[in-house]
Amino acid sequence: MTNETDKFVVDVVYALPTQQKVISVNVNPGTSAIEVVRLSNIVSFFPEIDLDTDTVKLGVFSNVVKHDQEILPGQRVEIYRPLIADPKDVRRRRADKAKDEGRANKVTGGRA
Repeated sequence: MTNETDKFVVDVVYALPTQQKVISVNVNPGTSAIEVVRLSNIVSFFPEIDLDTDTVKLGVFSNVVKHDQEILPGQRVEIYRPLIADPKDVRRRRADKAKDEGRANKVTGGRA
């Protein structure tokens, strides 16, 4: 049985382009990442977060983790928003544009 002294504080972080929210939660050892997010009740501030599906991505200090990963003292759980555009496609379009404008070699893609 865990007592109050075994608990530790974990921050839950979610950010939008215009605002961010950090909520500190006291959790017991062995608490999973998704349980920490649920305990934070961050959904009341950001109803667009759907915790009932596996589509929501969670991370600890910029490293994606599974929902059932145990959270350790000193860690921060981050909730990631879905990407608007695929970074590879954006880079590919930028490179094609540079080739069309003559700023890149049309064969190698390197600088002209």
